[in-house]
Amino acid sequence: MSSPKEALQSIKEKSKQELEKSGFFKPVKIYVGSATCENAAGAHKVMEIFEKLLKDGTADFYLSKKGCAGRCNLEPTVEVVTEKETEKYIQVDEAKASQIIEKYLKNAGASK
Repeated sequence: MSSPKEALQSIKEKSKQELEKSGFFKPVKIYVGSATCENAAGAHKVMEIFEKLLKDGTADFYLSKKGCAGRCNLEPTVEVVTEKETEKYIQVDEAKASQIIEKYLKNAGASK
């Protein structure tokens, strides 16, 4: 039987491996708001734009959904996290998503 310290170390190592598999440690992380009200405002379309980049190999980044931002009048929202900054975008549509792609995924060297 392992000690509590060894058990915690094992859990920590498994968690790190799962995060690595998910791509969490990539230099650019994009979070798209996905609460019901954000989806009603068009967040699912914004998410599809970023998912397409991942599927076709155009860019390499971590993509995830996030919960309610609490500001329905500003939705859909997108949060971009890099090693240097965190920036939040509001009322994101296809045009703003394209600007985010240009700024963070093409110009920042994250594209393949």
